[in-house]
Amino acid sequence: MLLFLFFACNQQEHTTSYLIELDDFESLSKLKTTKIIDFRKLKDYQEGHVQNAINIWRSDIEDATFPYGGMKANKIQLEALFSRLGIQKDDTLIIYDDKGLSDAARLWWVLQYYNFKNVKLLNGGLVTLQNAGITLSKESVRFVPSKFEFSGISTRFFASKEQIQNAISNKSLILDTRTEDEFTGKQLKKGAFQAGRIPSSKLIDWANAINYNGNKKIKSVAELNKIYGELTTDKSDTLFVYCHSGVRSAHTTFVLTQLLNYKHVLNYDGSWTEWSYYKNLPTAKDY
Repeated sequence: MLLFLFFACNQQEHTTSYLIELDDFESLSKLKTTKIIDFRKLKDYQEGHVQNAINIWRSDIEDATFPYGGMKANKIQLEALFSRLGIQKDDTLIIYDDKGLSDAARLWWVLQYYNFKNVKLLNGGLVTLQNAGITLSKESVRFVPSKFEFSGISTRFFASKEQIQNAISNKSLILDTRTEDEFTGKQLKKGAFQAGRIPSSKLIDWANAINYNGNKKIKSVAELNKIYGELTTDKSDTLFVYCHSGVRSAHTTFVLTQLLNYKHVLNYDGSWTEWSYYKNLPTAKDY
């Protein structure tokens, strides 16, 4: 009995309202009110996707009116997209990608902003499906248009440029989730206007949270606590996170809030792409 209880607890360690494993994916995907979202580039989607999965990519959920890339789409733009794809307000969206859920988490984060919570992320994404031997399809999907509308806005996980400026002044915790080369300024990634980092920020690469070179699944809670334990002794502290364009930091936001019970984690939407655009904003680098 004790062995069974230990196994059961271990299996349920990552159970949240948003993160699901293969068994839940298979049962939920059979429901008429479920839509599966393949969050990858179109060419990858066309090479093979889950039967009846809908393709959405970053450009679909970005607002192109800014002089820099990566900003979340506005409400009208997203409602038009979901209406065109036939998504209903009562549907549950299961999202998978091929990057350890970094892209999927960005869509999760955007939908949280628009107060849409019927979202599930498949742990491990496409790798989990492939390891399970699930047959992929190349068939196109036909949509019956809907009239989709969001119910409101929630800034629970959102941070703006102005909030980051205040965070620097107030010496709040700021976490950079990019690679070390981006953090130090050694690498200038496409889309940014200068190399470097936001002053006083700490570095923890988002990819440390997953089995990056393995099954792409999120690591155990014990491992995650070791990785992020250096940030603060109080999980109620406000923590700002950023990356290049708010994608990888959305994943860290998901991990910290949904798996490690951090209470106030705010993802900077524009991240370094926006910050580096403004020459009057402070920066730091080692190169």
